[in-house]
Amino acid sequence: MRNDTRQHFDAYLNQLAKLSGVSDPTKTFAVDPTVQQRLETRMQESSEFLGRIGMIGVDELKGEKVGLGVSSTIAGRTDTTGDGVRVPRDVSDLSKDGYECRHTDFDTAVRYAQLDAWAKFPDFQARLRDAILKRQALDRIMIGFNGTSAAATTNRATNPLLQDVNIGWLQKYRNQAPQRVLKSGKAGNKVVIGNGATADYNNLDALVFDAVANLIDPWHRKDTGLVVILGSNLVHDKYFPLINKEQAASEKLATDMIISQKRMGGKQPVEVPHVPDGAMLITSLENLAIYWQISGRRRHVQENPSKNRIENFESSNDDYVVEDYGLGCLIENIELLEA
Repeated sequence: MRNDTRQHFDAYLNQLAKLSGVSDPTKTFAVDPTVQQRLETRMQESSEFLGRIGMIGVDELKGEKVGLGVSSTIAGRTDTTGDGVRVPRDVSDLSKDGYECRHTDFDTAVRYAQLDAWAKFPDFQARLRDAILKRQALDRIMIGFNGTSAAATTNRATNPLLQDVNIGWLQKYRNQAPQRVLKSGKAGNKVVIGNGATADYNNLDALVFDAVANLIDPWHRKDTGLVVILGSNLVHDKYFPLINKEQAASEKLATDMIISQKRMGGKQPVEVPHVPDGAMLITSLENLAIYWQISGRRRHVQENPSKNRIENFESSNDDYVVEDYGLGCLIENIELLEA
């Protein structure tokens, strides 16, 4: 580390200590709730997708879901002239599962050479901060779509898509609402799209129409917020040209969320990174959430000259939540027949 880089890094540590209300950020500390909220907000701002879903701070490690949504119809009438009694409808989701935030490490390292390259820029501290936040944002998206379990010790070699870090949204549907998951058809454990004898649907439009009509609660089927979240392998040329919402390259993650001008089964297709191949999730973006525990973020920054780098040990208690399972459905094992 060059001497001028050292000055920048020391200033970064001093600012970190000041914001966190601690004397020494190289000793493990709890991130102040106000600072934690700013970090979460900045992470949302760095990602178009995270900015559109719920990012909710909760006090307790586990509890009832807090996203308030009307899970069924409420209009009705009761004849009270006799024994009839008006019974209010609970507008919250009545599913049994709540939330449980799990400890998740987001440890990062930046080599001295990279810090030296950034030292010439006046926004050195912002670059270092944003490099860490960017990776955390991408990992959260990856866990949300690929997480299937929460192992005591994760294995990146056998779970390169972070499948064992936490239970993501798709797995929540498999576990809690299997009746809203379509994963097989005529040919067994796959849903075939095309014109062959084994095809279940002629095209993706027909698949989406059928899924919405049969797997989503009737009162949600016409919700204008419903979108089709899918990976790049299902984005056919028919649904191009695609447009990205106007965004500054320095502020948004590249190819974070691409919205199609076309419609798929009457719904807007949204391409999001890390969605598994052959899968689509039909729901509103607001129906997906990441809960993080307030005062649950821990941090420790240290220099490691033996590896020529600085190291940031950071953890957060997170959960991936589907607010209302009736407001969505999952289709997986989709196979497109070649024309």
